[in-house]
Amino acid sequence: MNLHILVLIPVLTALATLFFKELKQVRMIAFLGSALQLLLSFALLAAFYAERAAGNVAPMLFYSSFQWFPSLGIAYTTGIDGIAMAMILLSAFVVLAGVLVSWKMEKLSREFFFLLMLLSAGAYGFFISLDLFVMFFFLEIAVIPKFLLIGVWGSGRKEYSAMKLALMLMGGSALVFLGLMGIYFNSADIHGQHTFNILELSVRHLPLSTQMLFFPFAFIGFGIFGALFPFHTWVPDGHSSAPTAASMFLAGISMKLGGYGCLRVATYLMPEAAHAYSPYIILLSAIAIIYGAFATMMQTDLKYINAYSSVSHCGFVLLGIGMMNETAITGAVMQMISHGLMTALFFAAIGMIYERTHTRMLAQLGGLLKVMPFISSIFVIAGLCSLGLPGFSGFVAEMTVFMGSWQHVETGYRIATILSCASIVVTAVYILRAAGKSIMGPIVDDHHLQLSDATWNEKLAAVVLLIGIVTIGIAPFWLSDLIGPGVHGLMANIGRTILS
Repeated sequence: MNLHILVLIPVLTALATLFFKELKQVRMIAFLGSALQLLLSFALLAAFYAERAAGNVAPMLFYSSFQWFPSLGIAYTTGIDGIAMAMILLSAFVVLAGVLVSWKMEKLSREFFFLLMLLSAGAYGFFISLDLFVMFFFLEIAVIPKFLLIGVWGSGRKEYSAMKLALMLMGGSALVFLGLMGIYFNSADIHGQHTFNILELSVRHLPLSTQMLFFPFAFIGFGIFGALFPFHTWVPDGHSSAPTAASMFLAGISMKLGGYGCLRVATYLMPEAAHAYSPYIILLSAIAIIYGAFATMMQTDLKYINAYSSVSHCGFVLLGIGMMNETAITGAVMQMISHGLMTALFFAAIGMIYERTHTRMLAQLGGLLKVMPFISSIFVIAGLCSLGLPGFSGFVAEMTVFMGSWQHVETGYRIATILSCASIVVTAVYILRAAGKSIMGPIVDDHHLQLSDATWNEKLAAVVLLIGIVTIGIAPFWLSDLIGPGVHGLMANIGRTILS
């Protein structure tokens, strides 16, 4: 199957929206384009399983490479393993849900949907790229649309939030670029040829001094996108000011680019440095988990609650990567998928509540279950997934990370694991508090008695995300089996390099 169509479809959809002015036409084009993306992702999954069943054990399936800038060794090289396949599925689910919750976007609708489709194209391109330069190219595509989505269609201090997000992410991109250049210029083979190809780089052993120097640039740069402490400060402001669909994209997809980059680039290509820096990664991850949980407990704005909660939950991703064993990394990938679905659903529910009540403050909400039973229900379900209730994806992902983390017998690693586990209690406190004050109890504002429940498009968006959350929670084996060979391949290269 040709992977390029994954990028081509959202690009064509984005361009098509520019030829129409009416909201009905624009949103229908965006809906059909996003629905086609989801269908293509399922077709790709079926083709992926068929290739594996036929005995294809190549590390990357559907591999293709076209020379782009031969003199510099840059090629448009693509391919996927189970990890990338899972990320593509996540992106397709969130994109469709994001379009559906933006059904009534009347302000500059074609420009809005154009930017959403451009974001999705960047995400797909990033996940299928096997060339570091092309991967960086697609990473950069996503920064400016985020800035515009928040600055134009946002709320509150939207100009400040948009500028802060753009500057922080561009700073992260600069660090990533330095790390990639360090890898490239130290990748020469016996003929003196440099390469950006990830598969070729994995078998060219970078000198330890090079790894130790450039690993922090790559890991911290990608980590900024994934809310690495203390570079997480763009997350609360960016999420709180972004329109609903942009918040879903930011938390559901864009933050996963960071975790994926930390794993696929920094850890995979510089394993010895990753092993040496592992204690520092664990420390920062544990701080992010604990700090994010307690900071969330202090918030009174629903969007800030979900934003700080994302800092905590993304800490589990980096914790799993930092532990550098197969179980923990499997959990990290599962956490990326789970958090993407869960936080997108949470932001969707918050957006629905805000659109009707015109407030996100807990003190001004209450009793919404009586007037908005569907919206209230998905709000509670997203919260229960966040606190790790069995039967939802959050439980499966976090438990896998904890089980992998506990495999380290060193005292420091065990302490970090225990503290991270303890954050679940804090998570339960702020989730139950938020649900209790906003959903349960008496109605605080009599005007809320006239509010309507979710529309058909909002219900469909929620159901799309719920299907993913429940499917992983009840039957996690399919996701584990999907990403397992990819994780095993990563660990084989990491273990072989470190032992050698």
